[in-house]
Amino acid sequence: MAYEPRTYRGGMGADRFRPFTVVEGETDLWIGVDAASYRSAMERFVRETVKRLRGELSAWIARDRAFVESFSPIAVPEVAPEPIRSMAAAAQRAGVGPMAAVAGAIAETAGRALMVEFNGTEVVVENGGDIWAQVVSPLTVSVYAGSSPLSRKVGIVVPPELSPMGICTSSGTVGHSFSFGKADAAMICCRDTALADAFATAFCNRVKSADDIEPQLTRAAAEPEILSALFVVGDTVGVRGKFELTPISRIAS
Repeated sequence: MAYEPRTYRGGMGADRFRPFTVVEGETDLWIGVDAASYRSAMERFVRETVKRLRGELSAWIARDRAFVESFSPIAVPEVAPEPIRSMAAAAQRAGVGPMAAVAGAIAETAGRALMVEFNGTEVVVENGGDIWAQVVSPLTVSVYAGSSPLSRKVGIVVPPELSPMGICTSSGTVGHSFSFGKADAAMICCRDTALADAFATAFCNRVKSADDIEPQLTRAAAEPEILSALFVVGDTVGVRGKFELTPISRIAS
């Protein structure tokens, strides 16, 4: 799997968080912590957490290769490690392969572990466009949509009362991940980040042109776990759900 440079991170969160990054294998996390909560030990803690998660995933793939290769849900036994069960459950709900949920599952597991270990106030973990966020004031998240003229020009405002939550984006035109669709961005927000990640993949697969935006927004609105959905194709954007769409004149936090 090729590494995709995180060019969209430039200036991300600089006016609000004390940021740091953790890179372990193919996992590349950006973590933003409120300045009062930041501790230097957080960086080592997240790295060790990611090592453990990647070890569990690698061990599971070694015994069940279909888990990493399938584009359809794969059942796993109750004895599977929690992140594996979380990915499998999210994939089953969204109708995609379990690896569609891996970035969201890692982001949420790392973020929750960090909150528990250090009792932080605000933590945001971004993993290749998939975000877990625990915030106490509104958070603006810009939408990276590759070559679309709307890329990083629009975003959503995440209300703090709905956090912790996941904000995940899939694309049929950006990055190395396989997609059946043509959306420049399909952003899905759920309380569960692995589920948001899986749904983002599922809806991105279905959006093949701007004409698909409205019917897929209607479909997303019928899913009780989805708090908000936003799709971008070229110069067309559609949004539905609990979050406000906002224009962005600079790279937002």
